[in-house]
Amino acid sequence: MEQGYLSLHNLAKRFGKHTALQDIQLDIAKNEFICLLGPSGCGKTTLLRILAGLEKADQGSVVIAGKDITSLPAGNRNFGMMFQSYALFPNLTVSENIAYGLRNRFSRAQIADRVEEMLHLVELGEHQSKVPAQLSGGQQQRVALARALAFSPDCLLLDEPLSALDAKVRAKLRNEIRRLHHQFGMTTIMVTHDQEEALTMADRIVVMNQSRIIQVGTPKEVYERPKTPFVADFIGAISFIQSDRHSEQAMLAIRPEHVQLLRDGHEKGRQGIVRELEYRGTHYRIVAELIGPQGTLLQQFVTIDVPAHAMVSHHVWPDQKIAFTLPPEHVIRFDDTADLAVG
Repeated sequence: MEQGYLSLHNLAKRFGKHTALQDIQLDIAKNEFICLLGPSGCGKTTLLRILAGLEKADQGSVVIAGKDITSLPAGNRNFGMMFQSYALFPNLTVSENIAYGLRNRFSRAQIADRVEEMLHLVELGEHQSKVPAQLSGGQQQRVALARALAFSPDCLLLDEPLSALDAKVRAKLRNEIRRLHHQFGMTTIMVTHDQEEALTMADRIVVMNQSRIIQVGTPKEVYERPKTPFVADFIGAISFIQSDRHSEQAMLAIRPEHVQLLRDGHEKGRQGIVRELEYRGTHYRIVAELIGPQGTLLQQFVTIDVPAHAMVSHHVWPDQKIAFTLPPEHVIRFDDTADLAVG
């Protein structure tokens, strides 16, 4: 991929005494799909608004294709933006909403052709004469997406576009956004606090916390090789376990699907007492409290996911003692545990 198509250099932003962003450095490749992921208040939406030109950074620069656009007004940036609320005009039809941003840019005939093309792309042709109140949430989202794409922006900026939708519609529209991203060949930056959205949609995830970028990597990298306990804890379920070696102060971490539950009566491995047992359709989730070397309960817990079909060979019930192993190749080691807190 071409590197540095969109570059953010040393961006910082304060609102009064509150630091919203500090030391933001990021290079985004052309046609890349980036997710800004983090808890509420971490600065991700502020960063998106600075990219859009809706907020002015206190310091730093934004450069696209070699051109510094830091001081360029929002209306002069060829960026499409889709807000969490969709911001559709309630008194305009679907077609009129899509056409709105094309006025003064194209002829009437060109606008009509473009609107027809966008209606086809988002599969809303039969709803073109309806107003937003007559549409479902998912359909309104498609209208907002079509409007943002209509003028072929250099970058598409999405601010938690799926958060107001139910789970099934959200999953379908995740695929729709990815399809349109590839079809248009544009650079897309999406803000989300939903780890599943980021893992399934992004080429790279930018994990943010407390106004900073904590880690940048592919979904596989941030999930399997998190740099800090915060990243490990924020993206996916994970168990933190104090090392049982007296010479080590390290914190160990492991994903639930990697913990190996041993058969009944197996004395090797670690021991625990089942505190929770949940059936989740494809798998069972077990939460066990660790037992120490002298049989004492350690008040440390490990989460174990066992495929449903594999549970027939195990007999697990609450308050039962179980044995399990932590495969070394899946154990993540953190020597500094200072940032365990999320948010």
